[in-house]
Amino acid sequence: MLEESPRITIGHLLRETLKKQSLSMRKLSEQTDIDTATISRIINHKRNATLEHLEKLSSVLNLPLAELLESAGYPLENHKESASAYHETIEQLLRTSELLSANISMNSLEKQLKNYETFSQSAEGEERILHEFEEKLKGTGGTGPFIDQMKNLFSRFKTRNGDAGELAIIGSALLYFIVPIDVIPDYLFAVGYLDDALAVQIASSAVTKNS
Repeated sequence: MLEESPRITIGHLLRETLKKQSLSMRKLSEQTDIDTATISRIINHKRNATLEHLEKLSSVLNLPLAELLESAGYPLENHKESASAYHETIEQLLRTSELLSANISMNSLEKQLKNYETFSQSAEGEERILHEFEEKLKGTGGTGPFIDQMKNLFSRFKTRNGDAGELAIIGSALLYFIVPIDVIPDYLFAVGYLDDALAVQIASSAVTKNS
C-alpha cells in the first residue's frame, strides 16, 4: 500500500519560492501590502495565513492559489462535486478562515447584492452585464458547478426571461461576478470564486422563492 506524500507546508513553499525568485520578506511585504512580521510568522508557522493573505501571495509570487490553499491546510474538495456539496465546502471554508472574524459576513454580501439590484436596472448596468460577462467568464476557466448556474442566469437576463424583480435579482449576481470590488476577496480553489458562488446561490434562491 502506497503512503500518501507528506503535504508541503505553507512555510516551506514560501521559503523556497522566495529563494528561487531572490525575493526578501521585506520586498514581498511591499508588493503584497502584508506586514513583514506577519509574513515571517506565517513562514515560521506561528500564525495561520488568511484567505486574503493567500490571494495576495498568489498574485505576487505567481503561484497557483489552489497550491497555496492546500499548503496552508484549507480543505480542497474534488472538482467534480455537486453544486450542493460545493456550497457546503464554501461554508466550511468561511468557518475555518478568519473572514468571519474580520466582520465579513453573508449579511455584507447580501447588502452589496441589494445595491447592485438598482444598478442592474439602469442602462449602464445592463450594458456592463451584456458586454463584460463572457470576458469575465473566461477568467474562471469556464468550469465548476456554479458556472453553469451563472450561465443560466445570464441567459435569463439576456432574453429578459422573468419579471422586473427577478431580472433585478439576477442582474445583481451577474454584476457582483463582473465588478472587481468584492465584499469577500476572490480566490480560486479548484473550481471557482468563493463569493461569486455565494452570490449565485443567494440570487437563485431568491428567484426561486419569487417564482
